[in-house]
Amino acid sequence: MTTTTNLSLFQTLLLVLACQCCAEVAAVFDHVKVAANPINGIVSTTSQQHRPPAPPLPLGIGTLANSHGRVAINSTKAAVDLKGNGNGNAVFDVKKYGAKANGKSDDAQAFMTTWIAACRNTTGPAKFLIPKGTFLVGPVVFAGPCQSRPITIEIQGTVKATTDISEYSSPDWISIEGITGLILTGSGVFDGQGASAWPYNDCKTNNNCQILPNSIKFTRLNHSIVDGLTSINSKGFHTSVFRCYNFTATNMNIIAPGNSPNTDGMHLSTSKLVTISSSTIGTGDDCVSIGHSCEKITVTNVTCGPGHGISIGSLGRYKTEKSVLDVLVQNCTIFNATNGARIKTWADTISGSAVGIIFDNIVMRKVKNPIIIDQTYGTKKKKASKWKISNVLFKNIRGTSTTNVAVLLECSELFPCEGVELRDINLSYGGASLKNTTIVSSCLNAKIRTFGVQNPPACVV
Repeated sequence: MTTTTNLSLFQTLLLVLACQCCAEVAAVFDHVKVAANPINGIVSTTSQQHRPPAPPLPLGIGTLANSHGRVAINSTKAAVDLKGNGNGNAVFDVKKYGAKANGKSDDAQAFMTTWIAACRNTTGPAKFLIPKGTFLVGPVVFAGPCQSRPITIEIQGTVKATTDISEYSSPDWISIEGITGLILTGSGVFDGQGASAWPYNDCKTNNNCQILPNSIKFTRLNHSIVDGLTSINSKGFHTSVFRCYNFTATNMNIIAPGNSPNTDGMHLSTSKLVTISSSTIGTGDDCVSIGHSCEKITVTNVTCGPGHGISIGSLGRYKTEKSVLDVLVQNCTIFNATNGARIKTWADTISGSAVGIIFDNIVMRKVKNPIIIDQTYGTKKKKASKWKISNVLFKNIRGTSTTNVAVLLECSELFPCEGVELRDINLSYGGASLKNTTIVSSCLNAKIRTFGVQNPPACVV
């Protein structure tokens, strides 16, 4: 970056964006215009087998494309941080726009008014500030595009969701959408107050159940950073990432009781180049769920538990779904969970593929299904999944299983799993039974190869 030392940090940011990713940004905007084909312009149609995603990249200016062609322009935060230290960053405080912060009055309108002012700011980067205090807020939408770029949402206080679910005409409490260069940060808390709504979730017995609102949904964001998010007791998903490109989430703290229904920590779909790192997630569902139409996803240094583990899927339920390509889950700990490293697909008529999935260096502590491929997920009738799973690596997975089947690879009869590798698997029994402490592997329609330690003994194929 020596050639730009005479430029302002914000000018440097714009130069980096212009020089490094004009073509990719143009492709994303082209995709937004083509609503009939939501994945067009985001997910490529080819995949390089067993080539892992790039590791998490530093949050500083000047990040270049790496050898895998993965560009991260998450240099926005450094520019905003320095700009915000008394050097002209415009601050828009919700209390100055009418927010009461008494925990009783609905401050949603004040939040929206503040956002409009911050988003339209033309003097440079802007900060939407939620100061200390308790804010009761109903459904809000923070929509772009914004003239302020980058734009920061900083939360210092506690934002509580209203509890009357009849107010939520859309499936989200806070929707953040259509922005390039967003930063969400701060030491405050988003409290979904989900306990009041969880009794209304009957999705286990009712196919037409009411979907409870997600706490925060990120939609159509490019080059964004979520740093330090704390979310507790969401009604539905804590966070959802949809149609985003180059999205980094780090230092998150996401909490809900283990019996809270469908409270996924972070759910991804139709997104490319997403990094989730250095976070603690404990919920009543998947800590991280990587849904359809995702490519180049990295999950590292995540502590997960309780919950349903770190999952690819579920896949194969809707006609609009596209394949999942190149996922790396690495250096994570999963405890007191029903699943560990999981891939799940519906046994239905929808076809697709999951290719290039790596689970590496994962510690399991009292996990019911430490390693699992489940291609009959959500299926009561005997059907065969049309989703193809291939080139999957489980490496250096160790710890304890609370059931006797520590490795379960249940693949499709129509499309058997191919290229599944087990390298250095070392799991022991850690359940409550004292009579049967033997652990085994179970495989169906899986073509596997094994290397190194295999405990339990691998399936004979």
